[in-house]
Parts: sequence; C-alpha cells; structure tokens
Amino acid sequence: MAFSLLLSVSLKNQGWQVKIRDKEIREAPHVTILRKGKPWRWDLRERQFMDKTPAPSGVPEQLMERIRESYASLCNEWDKMYPNNPIRGNHGDKES
Repeated sequence: MAFSLLLSVSLKNQGWQVKIRDKEIREAPHVTILRKGKPWRWDLRERQFMDKTPAPSGVPEQLMERIRESYASLCNEWDKMYPNNPIRGNHGDKES
C-alpha cells in the first residue's frame, strides 16, 4: 500500500501530493511529488531530484522544506515497504 506524506492545507489545496508508491522495488529509493498528473522523483539516498523534467524548480520551497523535515520518517516508510532495497546499506552511501 502506498504511503502519503501529510501536507499543509495550503499545499493540498494547490494540488500537491508526496507519495512512496507501490511497486517501486527496482528503483532507487525515492518519493514521488505529484501535481496535476506531473511526477517529480526525489531520491532519498542522494537527497536530490532524479529527473530534469519536469523542472525541479516547479516544486515550491515550502513543499521541499516539508520533505526535508520528514526525511527520517520517509526513510523509515521506504524501508518498511521495501526491506530488500533499504535507504542505508551496502550502497556506498553515508550514514546521515
């Protein structure tokens, strides 16, 4: 079952959503930021956008702040959903 990050009323009213989707087992750990059918993928290991389009500049700073402040819980949710593809592990990434 997908996980949805709770957002402020203001961001929800603008149509924003942040999810960890189902069936992402083969991809790098990430959250999907959605608005009006456009998906942005933000990598939980690298802490950066995974794609050039749509432009990352289209995501408001208020939403990115919410993602950053929820980073630990997003990592926990990913690891629960995808225990065979954890955020931290033998991937050459640093503990943070």
